[in-house]
Amino acid sequence: MAFFLENVNLSDNDRERARDANVLLFDEGDLEYYEKLVTHLGPAARFQFYADAVPGKVISGLAIRVPAVKTKMGGHNCYTFPISPEYLLKIAYVSHRARGKASDIHAYQRMIAKSRLNKIRDCISEQGIFPTNIVLNIEKKFITFEKVKQENSEEEQSASGTLGWLQIRPAYKSAWTIDGQHRLFAYSGHPRAAKSHLSVLAFEGLSPSVQAGLFVDINAKQKSVKQSLLQELDAELHWESDRIADRVRAIVSKVVQVLDADKGSPLHGRVLSADVQKDAVRCISFTSLYRAIAKPRLYVVKESKGEVLEYGPFWGGDNERTLKRANRAVKAWLSPIRDAATDWWDLGSGDGGGLTMNDGITACLNVLDSVLESIERSSGTLVKRDDDDLCSLIHPYATALGAHLGSMSAESRRRFRDLRGVQGQTYRTRQLQVELRTKFPSSFDPAGLDEFFKRESEQTNLKAKVATDHIEQMIQSIVMQELRQNFKSTSESWWLDGVPKQVRIVVSQRAEQDDKRRGSLEAYFDLIDYRKIAIDQWTIFQNVLGYGKKNDSKERRTKWFVEVNDWRNVVAHPSSGKTVPLEELAKLMEYENWLRARQQGTEEGVDVAEPENVEQE
Repeated sequence: MAFFLENVNLSDNDRERARDANVLLFDEGDLEYYEKLVTHLGPAARFQFYADAVPGKVISGLAIRVPAVKTKMGGHNCYTFPISPEYLLKIAYVSHRARGKASDIHAYQRMIAKSRLNKIRDCISEQGIFPTNIVLNIEKKFITFEKVKQENSEEEQSASGTLGWLQIRPAYKSAWTIDGQHRLFAYSGHPRAAKSHLSVLAFEGLSPSVQAGLFVDINAKQKSVKQSLLQELDAELHWESDRIADRVRAIVSKVVQVLDADKGSPLHGRVLSADVQKDAVRCISFTSLYRAIAKPRLYVVKESKGEVLEYGPFWGGDNERTLKRANRAVKAWLSPIRDAATDWWDLGSGDGGGLTMNDGITACLNVLDSVLESIERSSGTLVKRDDDDLCSLIHPYATALGAHLGSMSAESRRRFRDLRGVQGQTYRTRQLQVELRTKFPSSFDPAGLDEFFKRESEQTNLKAKVATDHIEQMIQSIVMQELRQNFKSTSESWWLDGVPKQVRIVVSQRAEQDDKRRGSLEAYFDLIDYRKIAIDQWTIFQNVLGYGKKNDSKERRTKWFVEVNDWRNVVAHPSSGKTVPLEELAKLMEYENWLRARQQGTEEGVDVAEPENVEQE
């Protein structure tokens, strides 16, 4: 039987029951895949469906016997022979990564490009020649080779190959297409499909990992294949590896693919793989998610001379069970966060977003790693717990973290997003860890958290001191230059006509109280005095010192003076013990860069456009 399911999330037990009862399951994702195949391939799409529905089904009309040369390549038996595209379309199969089925480990091909098919079809119509082979893999059970009488010696056969007849048994999905899918499927529905011949190089019984490795060897240097594809192919290249580290890479690669394909996953449709276009929702790179989940201690804690001494909390016993366990754990961690901060989660990289982007998701998964480590310190090794127990143990922490993220203000979310790169990820992670420690003080205390913030406070305060000093110096230079240019009837006009009276009084008092007079009156301005001057002479300074949207009030556009002054006071008094948060340091440096551009503009006599991010504030 075959069931089509729409808007249904089946449990793993239900899927196992279906497999045991030989019931085929199809859902909306499968329907979309086959509809796309029909659009791209035309008539040949039916045979791809048969390959999924009745793989290995004996169809007497598919039996064929072709002349072939048997040789060895890379230690594997292979056959070279000509065959009609019409026949090969019926037995050949391509497993596409675009389909994203959790059960389909053997998916290493890219989705067929319709535009490329059309170009090749035009070439076929013009009787073009394809000088390279279609590369296949055929399982041993589907072929028989009958050697014929040879005219050359055994030694010559070893060098040049053995002549014979290759009989292909009549079954769908008997030939896997490793390379040349576009050349083959361009013949689908073409009048020349029955009359033409393709040259085939067919390997015998290659494992999926060897097939994927061969696919990479053939395609990796071509412009049409991105180098980042290699990471996605880890699931194929290393699934059967003897090295545990390589198998873990394969498992992690498949976990990322499943998280994107699974409708019940909080990351469904959000992972940016090599073959899809980026948008506001699909903006989490495969590489960033892979790295966040691939932390070695999650799978193998101790290893010596190739022997595993201690497994991590995600290890399930073998590849399949580890894939299932890791996938469940990540979903159990991220789902409460999504549910508590749905509005923010759904925005992706759009305006106001930032949680479901590379740095945001990486920070959340970094916190999961520290939660698992803390649980193991208090409750023992987690690898001994079943999947349900593991998910139950992390649930309270995920719920608390979700509540915190969901309650963050728009301004806090913006600052969260502004923390970029490795340093930003680290700081975000530590911020979230602090929030969890306040909720679970006795059970959650990540190693190095206090030391990190002590070290960071020293560094950020020093950088903030440098930034505020530079800002004050540039403000002074800009203000004095503009005042002297606009008020120059006398040598004192800038002071009497350009500076508000209340500022003149305060500045004069400072100068009179200084027994060691430092020079001219401009040496006694405080940073906040320049804001009062800018507001009073707004027509002069609005395009130079006004930050933000042009239709905002002058008070709002000069509010940044107050922020800079407040943090200047903090770093000027280290005994206060206060620390400039990293997001505030980023803002200070943003002001510094913006002001430097303004200063250069005034010196060169040109207008400087507002940065795009300033207009979006």
